[in-house]
Amino acid sequence: MAKFKLIVSDPDGTSKAIELEETRAAPLIGRRIGEVLDASVAGMPGKKMQITGGSDKDGFPMRPSVHGGVRRRVILSGGVGFNPQSEGARRRKTVRGNVITDDIVQINLKIVEKEKSKEAPKPKEKKEKPSAKESPKETPPPASNA
Repeated sequence: MAKFKLIVSDPDGTSKAIELEETRAAPLIGRRIGEVLDASVAGMPGKKMQITGGSDKDGFPMRPSVHGGVRRRVILSGGVGFNPQSEGARRRKTVRGNVITDDIVQINLKIVEKEKSKEAPKPKEKKEKPSAKESPKETPPPASNA
């Protein structure tokens, strides 16, 4: 059965590694790069995660433009799987498709929606009416010059 290592990145720059095995990993199989899913799969309820990539058992990266869950040798000019040293360089490289299968070992995710705060927003403070003890000083009406 599948065993995944999830790398979950927060928007604030921190990341967390989580290992999933057997039945806990099953909801991820068949998902594609770019899909948003509930983070309760990774043990973080109340958050939403987006799949950003991953790599298979032999270290080949998942590429969003290769469809399916298979390995392919494609000509790349940059992006995931190839970093050209000179402008215009192209090279045939082996990459994995954009679907998570049993052969995937590492899945990269990012948090796109944090949990909603459980505290209710504070209502605006209303001015209290003065009590009988603290009556405001009355000001006389303005004098008219008639």
